[in-house]
Amino acid sequence: MHLIQILLPLRDNAGQPFPRAHYAEVRAELTERFGGLTAYSRAPAEGVWDEGGDGPPVRDDIVVHEVMAESLDRDWWREFRARLERRFAQDVIVVRATAIETL
Repeated sequence: MHLIQILLPLRDNAGQPFPRAHYAEVRAELTERFGGLTAYSRAPAEGVWDEGGDGPPVRDDIVVHEVMAESLDRDWWREFRARLERRFAQDVIVVRATAIETL
């Protein structure tokens, strides 16, 4: 079993919130393909990273969507991530998978 997490930004690079429809589309597609999902959207997580310059670290509020899948179709996930990067106008959307054992 695999746990797949998708880290989605709440705002674009100008600080404007993304339309709710963006997240609704993600939920609908993941629910249809995997039979459900968990979205951590009540208390956004904060991403922080250093872009290598002299300026302050970059900060971004994110929500996490996750699904569990029996198998990991890497080609499908690469395509899905590319669609998300276009939809959310991001250079990179983090999609990560962890092998898990359900108890």
